[in-house]
Amino acid sequence: MKKIEAIIKPFKLDEVKEALQEIGLQGITVMEAKGFGRQKGHTEIYRGAEYVVDFLPKVKIELIVGDDLVEKAVEAIQNVAKTGRIGDGKIFISQIEEAIRIRTGETGMDAI
Repeated sequence: MKKIEAIIKPFKLDEVKEALQEIGLQGITVMEAKGFGRQKGHTEIYRGAEYVVDFLPKVKIELIVGDDLVEKAVEAIQNVAKTGRIGDGKIFISQIEEAIRIRTGETGMDAI
């Protein structure tokens, strides 16, 4: 099993969710996040005063998938979340040792 974490632009969330559902993934976790990468934020003017917005709004998606679906899931996220502009986000993949469904006690892939 693998954990896929994707940090994307907020307006791409619905499209990413639909793309993941189309390949058969059923569950994702979504969190609002703020951060910056190479774009380093930007300056804005509010009531005549200039200030730096260095943490930009992002959405973090987490999903656990079987090894056989990793490539499809990553491809779906990349294809939909890509705008070609700076700040499109990142995808991280890590190994999951075990998963346990609390309600039933199922483990491994049965728990997902």
